[in-house]
Parts: sequence; structure tokens; C-alpha cells
Amino acid sequence: MVYFFMSVFQRVAKAFEPFMLVMGIVGPLATLPQLYKLFFSHSEHAVGLSLITWVLYALLALLWAIYGFVHKNPPIWVGNSLGFLMDAAMVFGIFIHTGGTF
Repeated sequence: MVYFFMSVFQRVAKAFEPFMLVMGIVGPLATLPQLYKLFFSHSEHAVGLSLITWVLYALLALLWAIYGFVHKNPPIWVGNSLGFLMDAAMVFGIFIHTGGTF
């Protein structure tokens, strides 16, 4: 009986994987409006953004991407690789517009 439920769970998990890959891509894209404001429309407000926060976001995304790659899990490594790129772009933008304040 346990084997049957494990098999059902594994099938559901496998079917869910493509959806999670899409969500892994869509999630980091939520940073695009912030990047647009930082680089093109409201760069004077960069001083209000926390460099430490975005550096931590980038570092955590990088670590999750490495973890996902090592474990051969595309929803984890693809989404977090994209997240790392977005977060790193935020770090770069904050740094160039504020001179590296916290």
C-alpha cells in the first residue's frame, strides 16, 4: 500500500516539475520593474535601496543555483541562476548610482 502512494506521489511530483521550471523563470523576472526604475527612470532613488540586502539575495540565489545544478534539478538551478543575474544587476546598479553605500 505504501508503495502505491509513493508511486502516485512520484508521478504527481514529476508532472509538477515543468510548471515549477516556468515559475522558476517567472519569479526572478519580477525584478525587471525594479531594474528599470534603477537604471532608466528613477535612478536618483537608488540611495533608498539596500546594497547589503541585494548582495545577500544574489549570494543566496547563487548558492541555490549551485545546489540545483549539483542535484540535477532544473527548476532550482535555472530559476536561481536567473535570479542571481537579476540580483547581481541590482547590486551593480545600486553600486554605480550610490557609490556603494549600505
